[in-house]
Amino acid sequence: MILMDCHTHTQFSVDSEADIELCARRAAELGLAAYAITDHCECNGWHEKAHYPEETWYLRESFDYAKDFENSVSAVTALKEKYAGKMNLICGVELGQILHDTEAAKTVNSDSRVDFIIGSVHQVAGEQDFYFIDYDKLSMNEIYDLLERYFREVYEMSRTDLFDVVGHLTYCLRYMKQRHGIDADISRFDDIIAETFRSLAHNGKGIEINTSGLRQGFGDCFPSLKYVKMFRDLGGEIISFGSDSHTVEDIGANIADGMALAAAAGFTRGAFFRKRKPCFTDIT
Repeated sequence: MILMDCHTHTQFSVDSEADIELCARRAAELGLAAYAITDHCECNGWHEKAHYPEETWYLRESFDYAKDFENSVSAVTALKEKYAGKMNLICGVELGQILHDTEAAKTVNSDSRVDFIIGSVHQVAGEQDFYFIDYDKLSMNEIYDLLERYFREVYEMSRTDLFDVVGHLTYCLRYMKQRHGIDADISRFDDIIAETFRSLAHNGKGIEINTSGLRQGFGDCFPSLKYVKMFRDLGGEIISFGSDSHTVEDIGANIADGMALAAAAGFTRGAFFRKRKPCFTDIT
């Protein structure tokens, strides 16, 4: 099985210290069919901190993602030249909270150096990133309200043309389950998830199978087999695979499991992107 990892982070992501040169070297050693560096770019923190009202500062742990974006894309572009003919290196970005600042998202989308954009929702409007929320202080009704807002925001994002695949759908469950033991039933949101998948299929967009949950204690991919199969059944054709690595050692982690999950859902090929266009490769 030929592996590809299209969701990884380097030192140009605020939550990673993985050296970009070492990441590229590791991907080459693994012989990945495609390797995308997709450093974080949170649209709601695109500008410097002073740009935003002080009372909203608590919503973001960092700012000035415009600078991070430029640093990452410049570095990856240089590495593409260095590894030309040796490795299929892809210049990507994980674009968070697209709806919170669509002008920032449009700036990223207009950059011709970018091959691939993951559209992610790490926080819903007016709330902190799901990583920082103390779920023990919330009632189950409040948790389900938060989850509904998440899935509706993903749906609204799916109607835009500002990304290529939805990143780690069901990310909202990661920390409430891993750290707080809350196993929320998201089947009540299947209707809006199905509408999201129809929208993605209609617009020629895809979803990512993010394998980070398999190594981080969640116990499953984001999303699970049920939702990957639902996407397939509703006309979805584009599926990508990502380890969501933040260390050199995790590059390629559990990608084979993600591909097996895709095959179980009925997919026979996966996709990586060049110049924002999907390139397909067999996975079975």
